[in-house]
Amino acid sequence: QVQLVDTGGGLVQPGGSLRLSCAASGSIFSINAMGWYRQTPGKQREFVASLTRAGTTNYADSVKGRFTVSRDNAKNTVYLQMNSLKPEDTAVYTCKAGGVVTRYYPAGADYWGQGTQVTVSS
Repeated sequence: QVQLVDTGGGLVQPGGSLRLSCAASGSIFSINAMGWYRQTPGKQREFVASLTRAGTTNYADSVKGRFTVSRDNAKNTVYLQMNSLKPEDTAVYTCKAGGVVTRYYPAGADYWGQGTQVTVSS
């Protein structure tokens, strides 16, 4: 089985910073990509940032220049450095591991973390 634990959320003032972490554990052979999504009440979950195993990054327009996604492939961990935070960044942030290869799912499967609350408020 695969577990994803995402941590690092909290309460910060506008302009502040947070770093989120997401670690995947289990009998994992490989992960194709890891990324971050966020959701606020009454809204659909939206894509924030992602990073492939090869190192390709993608960002939502709303966070470009402020957020940076990085990873440690050896630890199966992805990070989201969040700078210059705005109130509109307030959401539950959830990590995703895509294309996770295990002996149970040799073709790959997707897994989600439990989510961590980020609140940006003065």
